[in-house]
Amino acid sequence: MKMIHKFSLIPVCLLIMIILSSCSSTGDSSQFTHVTENKVAAKDTKPYEKVVINNMGQTVTFTEPPKRAVTLNQHVTEIMLALGLQNSMVGTAYLDDKILPELQNAYSKIPVLSDKYPSKEVFMAAEPDFAYAGWKSAFTEKSLGTVQELSESGIKTYVQESSTMAAPDLEDVYKDIHTIGRIFNVESKANEVIGKMKQDIEQITKRIGPIEKPLAVFIYDNGEDIAKTAANNYMTKLISMAGGKNIFDDIQQGWADVSWEEVVNRNPEVIVIVDYGNKTVEQKRDLLLAKKELSNISAIKNKRFITLPLSAVSEGIRAPYALEMLAKGFYPDKFKE
Repeated sequence: MKMIHKFSLIPVCLLIMIILSSCSSTGDSSQFTHVTENKVAAKDTKPYEKVVINNMGQTVTFTEPPKRAVTLNQHVTEIMLALGLQNSMVGTAYLDDKILPELQNAYSKIPVLSDKYPSKEVFMAAEPDFAYAGWKSAFTEKSLGTVQELSESGIKTYVQESSTMAAPDLEDVYKDIHTIGRIFNVESKANEVIGKMKQDIEQITKRIGPIEKPLAVFIYDNGEDIAKTAANNYMTKLISMAGGKNIFDDIQQGWADVSWEEVVNRNPEVIVIVDYGNKTVEQKRDLLLAKKELSNISAIKNKRFITLPLSAVSEGIRAPYALEMLAKGFYPDKFKE
């Protein structure tokens, strides 16, 4: 979601998302690229072995690779494209922001069924044999139907396991990628993608080096009277790897509503703004700067903000992107040439 090169394939639109004060901005472009070259995946030469998985309370059996897949969230769409499976896709939906430029060419050839979840009629008109979702919300009566209903229609399903569990880590993400590789008989390509992600992450963490006292970090998603924040979830793991500590990591749930008084009491040094929802990043930042009760916390006094798009902190191939953006925001001096 490669680093050893000195040129950049990471788009400008991602790099400008790091919004920092003059004392914390590096002004550098990324030195790293994080996605393997997108080519139509060669199927593994070994005969297809039956794949049996348990997902969403259902046992799903594959006796051959799906041929007409529909992806229903951005992070799983990018996994499919990174695995070179665009020719096995008949539809995609629900982008949070721009697709990775390395994958744009392949993405442009796939029918976009909807900017959110498609209607049942649009979805079924694509004649899918496999539906791959990032979130459980895709498979409800109000969206595309339950996994049982889809199964009765001959459509197999998979929901990203790492996006549905409490406090997933990178190993959980790798497991999802590997599972999709097995289902589509491109296990070798899945191992390659996972290997590149691990290599990237290792090189970034080496640049960070030992951190004696991690930076106190507040994650702001939305809210005016109270704040919606990430608690004990995937973002917290990435922040820890980048040398920070989520000030609300003691709350044992993925997302939580917290008072501004509690934010002040925990005095974050950096604020990570999630670029998602009805308010722009600038609106969220201005709201935080205008709150008088926050005026004395370190992050506000020093105007230390980092912005991450939702796609970067979802459980997919962008983990190295998110880690790099966080690390550059936390410790810009470590990324100077």
